[in-house]
Amino acid sequence: MKAYDTDLPKNAANYQPLTPISFLERAARVFPDHPAIIHGGIRRNYREFYARSRKLASALVRAGVGKNDTVAVICANTPAMLECHYGVPMAGAVLNTLNTRLDAPIIAFSLDHGEAKVFIVDREFSKLAREALALAKVKPLVIDYDDPEYDGPGERVGSVEYEDFIADGDAAFAWQRPGDEWDAIALNYTSGTTGNPKGVVYHHRGAYLLGMGNVVTCSMTKHPVYLWTLPMFHCNGWCFPWSVSVAAGTHVCLRWVRAKAMYDAIADHGVTHLCGAPIVMSLLLNAPPEDRRPIDRTISFFTAAAPPPEAVLAAMKTAGFDVTHLYGLTETYGPSVINDWHRDWDALGSSEYAALKARQGVPYAVLEAMTVLDPESMAPVPADGATLGEVMMRGNVVMKGYLKNPKASAEAFAGGWFHSGDLGVLYPDGYIQLKDRSKDIIISGGENISSIEVEDVLFKHPAVQAAAVVAKPDDKWGETPCAFIELKPGMTTTADEIMAWCRANLAAFKCPRTVVFAELPKTSTGKIQKFVLREMAKAV
Repeated sequence: MKAYDTDLPKNAANYQPLTPISFLERAARVFPDHPAIIHGGIRRNYREFYARSRKLASALVRAGVGKNDTVAVICANTPAMLECHYGVPMAGAVLNTLNTRLDAPIIAFSLDHGEAKVFIVDREFSKLAREALALAKVKPLVIDYDDPEYDGPGERVGSVEYEDFIADGDAAFAWQRPGDEWDAIALNYTSGTTGNPKGVVYHHRGAYLLGMGNVVTCSMTKHPVYLWTLPMFHCNGWCFPWSVSVAAGTHVCLRWVRAKAMYDAIADHGVTHLCGAPIVMSLLLNAPPEDRRPIDRTISFFTAAAPPPEAVLAAMKTAGFDVTHLYGLTETYGPSVINDWHRDWDALGSSEYAALKARQGVPYAVLEAMTVLDPESMAPVPADGATLGEVMMRGNVVMKGYLKNPKASAEAFAGGWFHSGDLGVLYPDGYIQLKDRSKDIIISGGENISSIEVEDVLFKHPAVQAAAVVAKPDDKWGETPCAFIELKPGMTTTADEIMAWCRANLAAFKCPRTVVFAELPKTSTGKIQKFVLREMAKAV
């Protein structure tokens, strides 16, 4: 045994569990009067942000919430959502942000599977929440959030309003760091490829590191101004609720992503950073003149869906936005891979430039490793930019695992790597590029849509004999579902009837935008050739 192995133990002075809660504590101590949150007419500094988060934590504890209890939230991008990212883990609990675009049965499943003890409901989503609660077995404490910026329909679902709930909380609540940085901090449900979604569990260490990784990757120097166009329910807003506090930045909340609201926020508040799917770029670029405001600086824009076309990148640059392409999964706390751009690539010809822009890239500094392996042998594929394999990662920003699903966790971590399910190639310089999705996931407007789930609904239509759903490229949404359908002999239906059937049985964003009636191309064994359908979809 070496000298370094003895008499040098961990102790309270030299080791503290990592947690992103510390980011807010420091920002409130060092920059208490700096603007932390802007939301309509609401202005809150870091002193107030920290105090309100502690009051939430205190109120939750008084309501019986303890370590590893789940607090579910269905909410728009609002100050309350930001406070939940700190107040819930301050109480030792686990934050479960729910996708506002899902249907009631999936919300009910999530509440039951996560054993929600508290459910915070934005009034805009009260009807959805009420339907989900009627289906769920759990009976959580329901807290209504009545955002002053919302004046639409909706009613109280719970027994107490959010502001009343935290009013009696302690602004000096002595929150505790996690006993172990491996403790759970958040639960995020995947969109689900077959059956019910899987519950992805994050730990404090990973949230801390990815939050810090965003700051480094996105060059968020002191006091950035971050515009919330990315839903905070998406992988905890890619961990940016925690990242912004690292640099004592300002959160500019938006309930709805609208062109005029974005341009106004950019002009009025000095926005420096934002994230979003292709739909956000489309809204900005296609805004009518009366909705636009002049931009006198370059704004950093980060997107993680399909690589933007060259024309879109050029238009965004002209409009004042520097677009960077990211890649990741719910299981990696959101984006953990960046197309790290080399300045000398700017001088390349258009085709070479576009080819490099299409790559997903290299790991964040906080992701220890990423490569492309043969999923059967686990051997590395040649770095030739052509040999197909599965993209795999390992490191501290990979999830703890899937809640109550040890089989799925074991499969995901087989061989000591996280299996992404995405197929790609590896280039000689270490950059990766996706080529296909092994689970046929369609990414539309930043949302994951399972083709299998949509196909299951189509197969239940009385006139449908066979159905296959693939991604159709779309300038606005990135991709949209395109359904190819074979009808039963003697049966008839229309595209409108098929779409109506889907709307009655699926969340709206999952419904096909295009329906094609045709004989499906098949292999000699009867397997549908989706690669042929993808080419057909491009031509539709």
